[in-house]
Amino acid sequence: MRLYPAGPLSVPHESIEDCNVGGYNVPKGTRLLVNMWKIHHDPQIWSDPSEFRPERFLTTKKEIDVKGRHFELIPFGSGRRICVGISFALDAMQLILASIIQGFELQNPSNNQIDMTESTGLANHKAGPLELLVVPRLMPHVYGVLA
Repeated sequence: MRLYPAGPLSVPHESIEDCNVGGYNVPKGTRLLVNMWKIHHDPQIWSDPSEFRPERFLTTKKEIDVKGRHFELIPFGSGRRICVGISFALDAMQLILASIIQGFELQNPSNNQIDMTESTGLANHKAGPLELLVVPRLMPHVYGVLA
């Protein structure tokens, strides 16, 4: 969610009063879009921001959660306009991922390094397709499939 967010920008926000953000004067009524991709890839916050290092959330950044309280990581937004589906999304993601890992062995069909180059646009997705070999861990009859 940090390295490859679904979308690079937040939903639009509007300032309800004149304010100053990071040295910029923001007049009342200004529409704002937060560049979440930039926040999630900021080298001042994340050492090696382009590296997949899940252990960082077990050590130096373990207090950070995705529920909008820590502005270093806001994949679901924050404040009053945080995504209403955050609880469902997190629960569903854990259940789906656990089911896939339990039922299948995932393999790279080639010995090549997986290319995670992103394309540009309103939604973030891989520039090239992900090739994956999915092998059932159990015999076909367990899944209700006749061999």
